[in-house]
Amino acid sequence: MKAVYRIAETNIEISSVYEEVHTLCRDYITNELPHLCVEITREDIEYEREKSAAEDIKEGIEVRAFTDSYLETLAVYRKIAGSLIDNDIILFHGSVVAVDGKGYLFTAVSGTGKSTHTRLWREYLGDRAVMVNDDKPLLKIKDNVTVYGTPWDGKHHLSSNISVPLKSICVLERSAVNHIEEITKKQIYPMLIQQSYRPQEGAKLKKLLQLTERLADSVALYRLGCNMDIDAAMIAYEKMKG
Repeated sequence: MKAVYRIAETNIEISSVYEEVHTLCRDYITNELPHLCVEITREDIEYEREKSAAEDIKEGIEVRAFTDSYLETLAVYRKIAGSLIDNDIILFHGSVVAVDGKGYLFTAVSGTGKSTHTRLWREYLGDRAVMVNDDKPLLKIKDNVTVYGTPWDGKHHLSSNISVPLKSICVLERSAVNHIEEITKKQIYPMLIQQSYRPQEGAKLKKLLQLTERLADSVALYRLGCNMDIDAAMIAYEKMKG
């Protein structure tokens, strides 16, 4: 199965074993010629299965059983992310909401409440707030930073096929009292590396480190201690809008 999709201003031809990845990407389809071709083999699918099992064992949870077609969607995005690094584009784990055409990215360790917090932004700001991507957006890091919606948008499937300039990145932490502060590049840099897709190839990994340095220099940086009350969204937005 084969089709071309336009993701992060890049026409990507996906050749797959199963149909699921094409259903996932249907809102991004294009008739234009590809800039990049991604072909998946059964070996790629097996790699995703082994990687997922190893991560479950490391976390001390029961090994989950995923379908081959779902694992193929992960294999596709892994290959796309590895290739796009050469174009100054990185895959980042976070939830991004756009307000008045500017992007605000929230990242945290799993289970902190990124999706809940961006939902509170949408409740607080109404139609002014639009979800860009709720899980795995792409960031293009040039003179400024552009964030793109992608089909890989988390279990709630919240995303839009749009791009906006990224205004800020905020690290979420749970707290009984809502408070926000600006932080330094040094303070956030380990989290940026942790939450970025890290390729195994040495040259690409070096490029990723360079791009995350530029990312930290290009946007405002914050840390938000928050609960799950809508006041957390109000406090965060009023500070981060500048």
